[in-house]
Amino acid sequence: MNTKPSLWLMVVMLMFPQVVETIYSPALGSIAQSFSVSSSQAAQTLSIYFLAFAFGVVVWGILADKLGRRPTMIIGLFIYGCGALVAMQTDNFPTLMLARVLSAFGIAVGSVVTQTMLRDAFNGEELGKVFSLMGIGISISPVLGMLLGGQLTAIGGHHYVFLALFAMALALFIYNLFKLPETQKEKQPIQLVCLSLRMVKDTQILLSALLVALYNIAIFSYYQLGAFIFVDLGFGSEQFGYSGIVLGIGMLLSSYLNKALLSKKMSQRFLLWVSATLLTIGAVGVYLTLGSIWFITPMILVASSFGIAIPNVLSVALAEYKQQVGSAGALFGQMYYLMIGGGLLLAAVVQHLGIVLVVCSTVTVLATVSRK
Repeated sequence: MNTKPSLWLMVVMLMFPQVVETIYSPALGSIAQSFSVSSSQAAQTLSIYFLAFAFGVVVWGILADKLGRRPTMIIGLFIYGCGALVAMQTDNFPTLMLARVLSAFGIAVGSVVTQTMLRDAFNGEELGKVFSLMGIGISISPVLGMLLGGQLTAIGGHHYVFLALFAMALALFIYNLFKLPETQKEKQPIQLVCLSLRMVKDTQILLSALLVALYNIAIFSYYQLGAFIFVDLGFGSEQFGYSGIVLGIGMLLSSYLNKALLSKKMSQRFLLWVSATLLTIGAVGVYLTLGSIWFITPMILVASSFGIAIPNVLSVALAEYKQQVGSAGALFGQMYYLMIGGGLLLAAVVQHLGIVLVVCSTVTVLATVSRK
């Protein structure tokens, strides 16, 4: 029997991929030191993660339509747990990279299948409000991840971080095994080639994917490069972890603001312009203050822009693809995760947060102008 999933479980499952990355960020310095690799190489583990995540999104989205939402989620969590276990035990950097690929592939199920289940269970305005609630959950993720990651890294380095990730994976696997319902009402024939061609030709889908990617690159470039910036400024991984509280508060407040404005029938296009403006002001501010710890202040605006933009883009992006929402969500996710992975690869090469943010804000404004 099909039932609506617990919103709290859906929040947790959508938060988990974010927690996975933010808990990992403070450990990048420890990884660079322990594996005797450069800062740039350590940072690449984050960008590689997103590229593998993009591949996982497609596989799990297709399987969600073919096998059902529940079994697909269970399989993905099991694979993620295996990747976390390997990462926890290895002392070889190439093996760590492979473990990160496996982990990313597995945990991608939390993003695409959770969104698919929400689109199964809710429609229209109700779906927009649900995604706004999800946005609040996502905004809390950096606070939890950065705080926990900073503390674990300070106590036991990256080994403790990977141990925590494995423990969380095991807990979620067991909970979903007993509590997750099936939301798919009927299986639709999968016409992936036709669907892919339709979406590639859909300008609005491409612009939506670009916007999701740009806001993610903006926030994750901080998680990717911030640990090294803090070291250059004379601070450690623990202080970097605390910075997640500041950014998380910015995301949380903007998510609540977004929810309040939506309840007052404020148009999503207006809200996207608000987020683009916040990102632009924040990007310029970071560029100008990067030589001091005060660069955190304009980063709050960048985090706030993320909290407003993401739920508004995601809630309407696939409105025309309801019949194959699992596969469409997978292809849509692959679009923006490939963009995120590519953007973070470039950010790791550039190694300058201010430049990355200014480029992201400029392209975001152009994309917002072009999008209906």
